[in-house]
Amino acid sequence: MEMKKLTPVLVVDSIQPCLDFWVGRLGFTKSVEVPGPDGKTGFVILNHGPVELMYQTKASVAADIPAFAKETLRSTLYLEVADLAPIRAAIAGQPIVLAERTTFYGAREIGIREPGGHFVTFAEVSEGK
Repeated sequence: MEMKKLTPVLVVDSIQPCLDFWVGRLGFTKSVEVPGPDGKTGFVILNHGPVELMYQTKASVAADIPAFAKETLRSTLYLEVADLAPIRAAIAGQPIVLAERTTFYGAREIGIREPGGHFVTFAEVSEGK
């Protein structure tokens, strides 16, 4: 069995605040955008080098997969970065959920709640860990 790729799909009420954060603050690019049933953006794919993230609105999920419409969908992201310094600047003003720390496994981490409500941990991992 060969696994090729795993891309999180985060379900949110509205995509625009998420774009302001991921594209505006962190430099991701929008490679795909699909309108939802309300005419606003219903689905996007965001990329930053090899990192890929997808967002879909609750309304779009309900129209696409009705069985998911009443589900409570939750996600967290763990994003390894080369250096936390530019991340600190980019996330200024976002709600800090995990104060910056160094873990027993050698990672420096900081966690925030992004505009869609999901928890994101940014981690700078020491070489050899």
